[in-house]
Amino acid sequence: MKCGFVTIIGRPNVGKSTLLNTILGQKIVIATDKAQTTRKRIKGILTNEEGQIVFVDTPGVHKPLNKLGEFLLDEAKIAVPDADLVLFLVDGSEPAGKGDKWIAKNLLQSGIPIIIVMNKVDKIKKQEKVEDNLLTYKTLFDENLPLVRVSAKTGRNIDTLLKNIFKKLPEGEIMYPEDVVTEETMRDVTEEIIREKILLNTSDEIPHAVAVKVDKYMEEDEIDKIYATIYCEQKSQKGILIGKGGNLLKKIGTEARIELEKITEKKVFLGLEVKVEKDWRKKDNILKNFGYKSEG
Repeated sequence: MKCGFVTIIGRPNVGKSTLLNTILGQKIVIATDKAQTTRKRIKGILTNEEGQIVFVDTPGVHKPLNKLGEFLLDEAKIAVPDADLVLFLVDGSEPAGKGDKWIAKNLLQSGIPIIIVMNKVDKIKKQEKVEDNLLTYKTLFDENLPLVRVSAKTGRNIDTLLKNIFKKLPEGEIMYPEDVVTEETMRDVTEEIIREKILLNTSDEIPHAVAVKVDKYMEEDEIDKIYATIYCEQKSQKGILIGKGGNLLKKIGTEARIELEKITEKKVFLGLEVKVEKDWRKKDNILKNFGYKSEG
């Protein structure tokens, strides 16, 4: 039986979270088309007859602009040395860019086995274009690395990818019970789902300026009662998040509640409020309070 840790790393918006959700057959990580959707390392666990893969999804690697950006980069850096295998996920619809080159040079030279995973190749009609792009990624490394083309969205070639992963993993007993798919608590899940609904319903600077914290989570037999605060950096952002007559906040709350009820399989009461925490992305103590602290 095989068992090991597999870190998924790549630039923002290459499809890391979508890939993990597709592999697991259920949503454990929020996924949108906005950069910085994933802010923390999140474990997703796949168990089958061949063994167990503990996937570690990481934030997209980009140049940090503030303390939060530094935390996101650290989350990706920390996840690589602990892995038995790294999936370097790239956008196969375009050639390797500066971000891909930086990741290859600065994060993927540790001697840990790597599989290059080319996502979004189904967006390209001409096969020669796919081959040209493929070459730009392979030449980022001195050795000839295995490469698998997939579509995280449709699930194409996921079986091939899993076969390649199991080949690279060490022998070992499974680390988690067979029915466990993530280590995330319901508090964690709630915060992420609320943030996802904010990302989907806002634009410009709002998605990046927002943090969510569950203040109280009370589980009862018939209903879960949840109270959470959405933090932003400016009064103008608070006004946008609340919306005219509270309409946007109500929409965000309703969408989050409906998704939470599907997960908990019971009624959910979700109380939301919005507060201003000026420049929170630049302050270490506030970042830690919001759960953005590296544990190494």
